[in-house]
Amino acid sequence: MNSIILIEGKTKYTITLDPSVWIFDDRRVDLLTYFETDQVTQEDLSEYTKSISKHWDREIREGAIYPPTLKTEKRFLKEKVLTGTFGIPFSDFIKNAEPMEEATTLKIVQKEQETLVPLSKAYDAVLGFSKEGKPLREDGPVHFYFGDGSNQENPIKHIERFIIE
Repeated sequence: MNSIILIEGKTKYTITLDPSVWIFDDRRVDLLTYFETDQVTQEDLSEYTKSISKHWDREIREGAIYPPTLKTEKRFLKEKVLTGTFGIPFSDFIKNAEPMEEATTLKIVQKEQETLVPLSKAYDAVLGFSKEGKPLREDGPVHFYFGDGSNQENPIKHIERFIIE
């Protein structure tokens, strides 16, 4: 199975997706809890500023050394990465492809069929890329979940590429 997926069509750029490296991406979300909470989109700059401020405050209070709690937190995060079920929001990839103004539909090309999704709905989607710490080899490389979680139990699988039309 090829794990590389393309976003192409009525776009300024063709984007190549490699789900095997997303486990290291800070944008990843836990699919077991993602659809249970209300999602709030934030500007990247404001989120970055808040995280840096929090880190700076912590260093001022505790010094630049790592207290034992940070070591414990890192070990827990490593365990979670090795056993978690993760996805990544699809919107950044669509934005990077820069769809043309006349583009209205996302065609999801699967192994044996094609699924059409309004482009506006695709911006809210999440691509699942791991289940219980393992890549989606049998029916992947990614699963397509609608942002509202309406297909959480039955995501779109066997995806080969995305075409923006």
